[in-house]
Amino acid sequence: MSEQNAVLDEFMQGLIRRNPGEPEFHQAVYEVAQHIIPFTMKHPKYEQNQIFQRLTEPDRIVSFRVCWEDDQGHVRTQRGYRVQHNNAIGPYKGGIRFHHSVTQGILKFLAFEQTLKNSLTGLPMGGGKGGSDFNPKGKSDREIMRFCQAFMTELSRHIGPFTDVPAGDIGVGGREISYMFGQYKRIRNEFTGVLTGKGISYGGSEIRTEATGYGVVYFMQDMLATKGQTFVGKRCLVSGSGNVAQYAVEKINELGGTVVAMSDSSGTVYDKEGITAEKLAHVKHLKEVQRARISEYLTKYPNAEFYEGKTPWHIPCDLAFPCATQNEINGEDAAHLVRNGCMGVSEGANMPSNQDAITTFQKGGLLYAPSKAANAGGVAVSGLEMTQNSMRISWSRDELNTRLRNIMSDIHSKCVQYGKEEDGNVDYLKGANIAGFVKVGEAMLAYGVV
Repeated sequence: MSEQNAVLDEFMQGLIRRNPGEPEFHQAVYEVAQHIIPFTMKHPKYEQNQIFQRLTEPDRIVSFRVCWEDDQGHVRTQRGYRVQHNNAIGPYKGGIRFHHSVTQGILKFLAFEQTLKNSLTGLPMGGGKGGSDFNPKGKSDREIMRFCQAFMTELSRHIGPFTDVPAGDIGVGGREISYMFGQYKRIRNEFTGVLTGKGISYGGSEIRTEATGYGVVYFMQDMLATKGQTFVGKRCLVSGSGNVAQYAVEKINELGGTVVAMSDSSGTVYDKEGITAEKLAHVKHLKEVQRARISEYLTKYPNAEFYEGKTPWHIPCDLAFPCATQNEINGEDAAHLVRNGCMGVSEGANMPSNQDAITTFQKGGLLYAPSKAANAGGVAVSGLEMTQNSMRISWSRDELNTRLRNIMSDIHSKCVQYGKEEDGNVDYLKGANIAGFVKVGEAMLAYGVV
């Protein structure tokens, strides 16, 4: 064990030296390296060919200026990025994020995670991520259209259906995708499946909107089944109130669970009676139509409570679903969950639990599903959208949901295969990391030194 730790420490020191000032990227790589380095030491072909070292270096990073004009006629300048991380098993695939917090380091962490996540789906997709420090909040539709068109004018040089197929992410929904797809089509004079998350009327896929939230719940359902448990009667916490959180709540309700909390950046709503389908519809109206804060929930449902500036993790529950953003659960939050009797965590956001939280979950014996496995449903349906675009067909909602369910069960099986311990328990983080790595690693070995 000491030799493995020494190799891991040396590896991380080199990575941090080469990538200064990128703590999210360091964190993401460490969470994988702690399992992959011992694995490669037992399987020398990966170590001899520096497969993991190569996997932590993106194929390329494109950075570009985006100039656009606001409604007052002022010229605005943002920065755009595309991190094309690894295309060993298929075209680069990953979302575009528009948010003021976007930096190269954050996109590198997301692209690295995306590579392993896409590998787990079993679909032929590499990993990438992109975005801009543009913040769509408070902007008019026309301003967003002009920015999206300016962004795509540059990005169109670097993407294509066989090269790189972006999708949406934080700040990029159906509206933004439609503006970017329209601009790509105009520039390239071709109608191809170069973006996923499109509208149904122009090549989009049924259940793409629901897929990530549904997948997070399906993965928990499979974990519970290994313990002879179901969702029935389980009290659940869901952080966030956007797309992933909304559809996680919807699926939990369908499976017999009770969601008692949702949140946004202003705080947490706690409804001990449960956030029913009717109440969820109100949340959707608040967030998508009124663009209001989650605290407005109490206007219609005054029996609920609002915890200003707090996350949900202090509330007693059986199951937790972090669906907001990275590093939203720290060690103290995780300790609250363990003490309050939580038995499982399934991650809907990308890397929402920091290292202290993960350690606490695992020491506490919780069922812990890491994001690269649990939230792969979104990109899985994006991959199915790519397939439909290539074949010029459209699958029904029921067929796509069946395919999604099967993909999530297959990911769960892979995690069990590589993560099962001698005592019979499953380390899902270890299983996801190794399973995702092996497929990409085998492809990289096959290509030689490229």
